[in-house]
Amino acid sequence: PFFDVLLETVPAPEGDLDAPLSMLVHDIKHDEYVGRLAVGRVASGRLRKGSMVALLGDGTQKNQRLAAVYGFEAVGRVEVDEIGAGDICCVAGLEDAQIGDTIADPEHPKPLPRISVEEPTLKVAIHVNTSPMAGLSGKWVTSRHLRERLERETKRNLAMRFEPTDEPDRFSLYGRGELMIAVLLETMRREGYELAVGMPEVVTKEVDGKTCEPVERAVIDVPEEYVGAITTSLGGRKGQMMKMVNLGFGRARLEFRVPSRGLIGFRTQFLTMTRGTGLLNTLFDGWEPYLGSTMRRPNGAIVSDRKGATTPYALFHLQPRGMLFIPSQAKVYEGMIIGEHNRENDLVVNATREKKLTNVRAAGRDENVVLSPPRLVTIEGGLEWIDQDELLEITPDHLRLRKKILAANRRPKRDGPKKS
Repeated sequence: PFFDVLLETVPAPEGDLDAPLSMLVHDIKHDEYVGRLAVGRVASGRLRKGSMVALLGDGTQKNQRLAAVYGFEAVGRVEVDEIGAGDICCVAGLEDAQIGDTIADPEHPKPLPRISVEEPTLKVAIHVNTSPMAGLSGKWVTSRHLRERLERETKRNLAMRFEPTDEPDRFSLYGRGELMIAVLLETMRREGYELAVGMPEVVTKEVDGKTCEPVERAVIDVPEEYVGAITTSLGGRKGQMMKMVNLGFGRARLEFRVPSRGLIGFRTQFLTMTRGTGLLNTLFDGWEPYLGSTMRRPNGAIVSDRKGATTPYALFHLQPRGMLFIPSQAKVYEGMIIGEHNRENDLVVNATREKKLTNVRAAGRDENVVLSPPRLVTIEGGLEWIDQDELLEITPDHLRLRKKILAANRRPKRDGPKKS
């Protein structure tokens, strides 16, 4: 019945089949066999397999031949010889097609109003996993495997960009936010890849000779009692309140303009502050001159000083020093981060220490070892937490935090919170 109502009430698409061909490219897909696919709705005319078309870019025109034309049926593609105005299709053979380009009749090349794709605002460094536990669970671990996988992803997802660096084992991955990058990393983890990821950094560009950074508009819906805490937190992240509206039933709506780097790590803090009752939505709002430095993570890390398995006895005595990230009997190595220190400096510890046995009987009984549940590392949480000298190690079986330089005697000391 639902589809019958749709057929009766939704008007048919408009379009002149006899007019010159015009189609706006709305999306780009990638096929392993035919290559790049341009997806869009035919605005007028007809698309025919093997015909010559004009690809109108931003001020450019290239005449190319269509290798194949596909229509959509259910959730799959079906190759067709011809498709007319009003239908959604994808075409192969246009290797230079981009979102916003127009596919037109070569004899009547009239471009349609162009749509633009938002630029990436965040980048992370992707490293080959070099930890002592590298290669134990992953199937794809070399730089060649990582390069091929990232290149495939950027062909499918135009919101991402991939660039090699001057180091053969390190690549730069650009995206529109932490969540987009975290989704890709989780997908790669499930596919059997091993890699290490550095701290997210915002993308900057020169505008009129000034270094500018991306700014986002954050719309927040929270109970009224949390307005003060949210305002204070975003104020320290260089956020500017643009609007505050009392919704009238115990909730308020706040609107801020915040630099993208100020929002790194804020979502987790926001959920904690509002106890899961707040709503946060962000939208890219342009580029602004650099707004000044903000404080990064205020706490240091608890770092293991040797390889081994953690013991309940050692973790029990480390609990008062901070929040632990790993359970008992977890395998650790030198330079691996096992928790967050209560203070600003890093704390190097032995998490594998056993209780010494003696032949002296104690008058009282042994202390009861009770461990608090650890705060397990997630990909998104790890990206938000790590600092410039740290990495998030991703394997199919484990997520670990580590220092870039593993040896404690070669690492520079952390004296306090850093600025970004």
